[in-house]
Amino acid sequence: MNFVAPLTTARRRLSPRAVAIVQTAVAATAAWYLAALVTSDRQPIFASIAAIAAIGASYGEHRKRALQLAGGVVLGLTLADLLIHLIGTGAPQIGVMVLLTMGIAVALGGSEIVISEAAVSAILLVALNPATGYSPNRIIEALVGGGVALVVGALLFPPDPALQVGRAAQAVFGELGRALERTASALATGDTGAGERALSGARSIDGLIDTLEGALTTGLETARTAPQRFAARRDVDLYERSVHQVDLAVRNTRVLARHALRAVRTGTPVPAEVSFAVTELAQAVWSLAGAYEDSERAWEARDLASRAAARATRLADGADLALAEILAQVRSTAVDLMRAAELVAGAPEEQPTEELLPAAA
Repeated sequence: MNFVAPLTTARRRLSPRAVAIVQTAVAATAAWYLAALVTSDRQPIFASIAAIAAIGASYGEHRKRALQLAGGVVLGLTLADLLIHLIGTGAPQIGVMVLLTMGIAVALGGSEIVISEAAVSAILLVALNPATGYSPNRIIEALVGGGVALVVGALLFPPDPALQVGRAAQAVFGELGRALERTASALATGDTGAGERALSGARSIDGLIDTLEGALTTGLETARTAPQRFAARRDVDLYERSVHQVDLAVRNTRVLARHALRAVRTGTPVPAEVSFAVTELAQAVWSLAGAYEDSERAWEARDLASRAAARATRLADGADLALAEILAQVRSTAVDLMRAAELVAGAPEEQPTEELLPAAA
């Protein structure tokens, strides 16, 4: 029997998660021993549970989520203790407890982790200690577990903020470049299907932008709190400087794709140079994507976007309304990419639009 393929698959699956697994094991063990020292509980299982839950739910957001986790556990234990004294224990009572604790957590404006942990804590209280019910030790254990998760996850084994942000940014650039290439193809061939795919792809980038902005927030916090990640702060700052201009390029690309699809559907004549200009925008995106690792590529991206803007400017004279709309969006997208490239290259300040466009012409 060939065991190589299954072992290779298992190793590939395990490799990216190995650090997180070790991190969770360390946090659970440390929380157990620490809670045993500060409470009278010989088996402080809630401390380990809180640490595991906080590590699992808070990767990259440890401080905020660890505090939320502790709050959810405390809320669930308190409410469950009151309910045990009123309605006793059993399977039907567990259903009532989950219903009430989650409902109250929602009413109090708790986050998703607070709501879920309130319900889980209520069930655990009944399952693990139905006779005695609530104990102040449970609150301490929840706080210990959340605190250990914060220390282990955010300080000792923090995620690489630059890696997380880079992956999110490259996903944006990948979809943006493909959307522009499809738009260029639709304009060149009159293919309605390509135009529809371009517009659909452009619209889908909004979710990727949201992911990137979330990764930036997390990355900046991680770089601030984790001493060994200070070197990554520069890389994260570079993405933060340019993300607004990239977002504007995404929005203008979406409008460009919509105007292009309308022109294809109505059979509007589009000069071949327009498709070439959009292709240059796509090439500028690919160069910009690589500029975060090699700053020289930022000037290559700027040059490509500048050429696209120059082509659009030359074609604008005498263009009908449908073509003028396309050309205006080519110019707007080009300016956004030019500005983003300058920021990645470390330009001290951005030029006004009226200066960028004449320079591109």
